[in-house]
Amino acid sequence: MRRTARTGGGFEDVAAYSRAVRVGNRIVTSATAALDDAGAALYPGDSYAQARDAIARSVAAIAELGGTAADITRTRVYLTAGVDWRPVIRAHQEAFVGINPANTTVYVHALLPAGALVEVELEAELEPDVDAPGPSDPA
Repeated sequence: MRRTARTGGGFEDVAAYSRAVRVGNRIVTSATAALDDAGAALYPGDSYAQARDAIARSVAAIAELGGTAADITRTRVYLTAGVDWRPVIRAHQEAFVGINPANTTVYVHALLPAGALVEVELEAELEPDVDAPGPSDPA
């Protein structure tokens, strides 16, 4: 069964996407930036605050679909050229210490909207529900 989490932002409708999608025990998030309700970048020039906010929004989308931060297995962090990676990685470390998901951090030319310095994508894998019937179990 496919479930989605949407924030109601206008760009979700324009681009036809969801903040997060769950299929089975897997949840993935779209790239997420720290944006206000109008779609403008929050915390201008502050990559640490943007990273912290984007991570929190992505974790909240995973929680909406039944996951937790402890279920996160992979993170991707996109930084605009010239952004110091150290504050962003500090925000990542604070969010995921003890969880230690696989991570990829890359520089990109630019992000949408103007002023966004950081975007994150998360992937989570939930433990199978041991009480749910399996493929060969009677329902």
